[in-house]
Amino acid sequence: MSTTAASRALLEDLAGAGDVVTDPAVLAAYRTDQAAPGLLAAGDPAALVRPRTTAEVQAAVRAAAAHGVPVVPRGAGSGLSGGANATDGCLVLCLERMTAAPAVDPDNLTATVQAGVVNADLGAAAGEHGLWYPPDPASWEFSTIGGNVATNAGGLCCVKYGVTRDALLGLEAVLADGRVVRVGRSTRKGVAGYDLTSLLCGSEGTLAVITEATVKLLPRPPVSATLAASFGSLEAAGDAVRRIARAVRPSVLELMDRATIAAVEAFQPMGLDGETEVLVFARSDAGGAAGLAEIAHMERLCEEAGADLVVTTDEEAEGRMLMAARRLAYPALEHSGATLLDDVAVPLAAIPALLTGVARIADEHDLLIGTFGHAGDGNMHPTIVYDPRDEAQVQATRLAFAAILELGVALGGTITGEHGVGLLKREHLAAELGPDVLALTQAVKHAFDPAGLLNPGKAI
Repeated sequence: MSTTAASRALLEDLAGAGDVVTDPAVLAAYRTDQAAPGLLAAGDPAALVRPRTTAEVQAAVRAAAAHGVPVVPRGAGSGLSGGANATDGCLVLCLERMTAAPAVDPDNLTATVQAGVVNADLGAAAGEHGLWYPPDPASWEFSTIGGNVATNAGGLCCVKYGVTRDALLGLEAVLADGRVVRVGRSTRKGVAGYDLTSLLCGSEGTLAVITEATVKLLPRPPVSATLAASFGSLEAAGDAVRRIARAVRPSVLELMDRATIAAVEAFQPMGLDGETEVLVFARSDAGGAAGLAEIAHMERLCEEAGADLVVTTDEEAEGRMLMAARRLAYPALEHSGATLLDDVAVPLAAIPALLTGVARIADEHDLLIGTFGHAGDGNMHPTIVYDPRDEAQVQATRLAFAAILELGVALGGTITGEHGVGLLKREHLAAELGPDVLALTQAVKHAFDPAGLLNPGKAI
C-alpha cells in the first residue's frame, strides 16, 4: 500500500484515539521540536492525534500498526535534538493533553503522573505536601514529564540528586502493537526481572509510548546558600570544580565561559567582568549551619584554586541574583542569533581541555560558541550561534558541531549527556558505541518494535 493510501486508511480507523487533526496549518506547528533551525529535516505528517487517556493512545498506535504508518510521539516539543521531528506520512502522537492532576502519595513519598503533565505542575503538586520533585531541566516550566522520561532529562540539581532516571520507580507504556504494559514498581527497592523502567527512560520514543510515570519525591530541602567565583584561567576553574566535587556534595555546581559571559552582559547588563575567563556557581541546600559551612568550604577551595573573586550569600533573594547570570546563559546566546545547543559530557578532569578545544573550534570556523553547563557532572553545553540564512555559516556550524562531538568522545566523554541523540546526533552514535554495542542496541529496538514504526530514524 502506498504512503498516501496507508494514511487515508489510517484516518478512517482513528476513531476512539482522541482529537484527530489534519489541518495543514495546525500540523505545521507539530513538525519539529526546538532543535537547530535550518539544520534538520522534518517531514509532513498525515495527521496529528492528541489523546487524553491511555486507551486513546492504544487506539492510535493500533490503527497506525494496522496500516504500517510510523508514529512520532511528542510532548511539549521542547526537545533540542530533533527527536520529535515528523517524517513524511507519519502519525504525530502528541501527549500534551494527558494532564490529569498528579496523584501524590505523601506517606510513601511518590507521585503517579500522566505523560502530558508539565514538570513545574508536578513540582507544585508535590509542594502542596511539603515535598519536592528534584529533576529540573532548564525547560521545567513547560516541558512534560513524558518528554523528560523519554530523554532522561537532567538539570541544575542533578549533580546532587540525579537525573530523571534516578527519580523513576515505574512506567506505564503502550507498545508498538498497542499492548499496555506496566514496568517497575511503586516500592523504593526491587530487582525482580530486568530493569525495563531504566531501559525505557532515555529511549526517545523508539521502544514504546510512555503514558504514565510513578516517581520518587523528597522532603523539600532548606533554603540554599550560594557562591559565585570568577577565574582568570580555564585550568584554575577546572581545579576548583575538581576540588569541590571531591570534598562536598553541592546541590548546584555550574560554570560559563568568557564568550557566554559577554553574551549575558550584552543581553542584560549585570556588571560582569569581560576579562573573566570562567564563572563558577555553586549552591548548598544542607541548610542552617551545615549549609553555611559547605559554602565556606567551597569558598576556600575556590580561593586555593586561584579564584580572582568569590562572593557568597545565605539569603535566598541574593542567591537568585547571583545565579541569574547562569540562568540567562542560553537566552543570551539565543538573542545573538539562531543557536545549535550541544550537550557533550566529559570526565571532570577533562573540562578545561573541552573548553579549550571548543574555543579553538570556534576560531577555526569563525563562529561564536559560548559554553556553559553542569560542571559538577561534566555535562557542558557548547552553543553555536549562526545565521540560518547564510549557507556558509550553516556549513561551518555543521563542521564545528561534529568537531565538538568528536572532541568530547576523544576526551573520554559522550555525545549527549541529557538532550538525547534524536535526529541531530544519530550519525555520530556508532563512533561512541562501537559495532558490538550498536548491534545489541538495534536488537533491543527490534524486540520492542519489529516493524520499526516507533519514531523511525531517531536515536539509533
